[in-house]
Amino acid sequence: MEKTYSVVFYSKTVIEPVKKLKELLRSKIDWYNSCNSEAHITICEFTIEESELDSIKQKLSKIADTFTPFQVYLNHFDSFPNAGAFFIGVNEDSKNNLVPIMKKIHETLKSLKLKKSDNPHMSIGRRLTPENLKIASDLFTTINFQFECNEIVIRELEPHKQFFVIDSFPFGSNPEPEFVQGSLF
Repeated sequence: MEKTYSVVFYSKTVIEPVKKLKELLRSKIDWYNSCNSEAHITICEFTIEESELDSIKQKLSKIADTFTPFQVYLNHFDSFPNAGAFFIGVNEDSKNNLVPIMKKIHETLKSLKLKKSDNPHMSIGRRLTPENLKIASDLFTTINFQFECNEIVIRELEPHKQFFVIDSFPFGSNPEPEFVQGSLF
């Protein structure tokens, strides 16, 4: 059976604070897309046969072992007006740490038809009307969250259209050894 999965950066430390932001926005504009989604930074999404999942998990575990933990700083609100997305953005250093990992994961899973994210951000709301985007940007003006990015997780989309974490892959700080051409003499 085909199922949809997403690979994300995820930290329990920001789930509650972001949930409170989403609840505040919901109190102003009622239900909206992603109002019930737990805080995360999307890397990619894909649909595969459930039988293929173990192979994907092995690849994610192997690549995660090569990454080293670092701090992520979420320091501003922003939006993608064309998509109706309102989100918390990361600072430049965090972006410089997150993007190479995102690209390596995209490369690792390139055999799949991926919906990729190349711009690390933590969504507050999606598919918001221009009016609701304005309400969100008036409501939220400053932010200063941070978390230790020390794992990636894989989530499964359940029938009620919510993702839930099914496995995590800790960063092992074991960079892959560079292949060096040796000489016999």
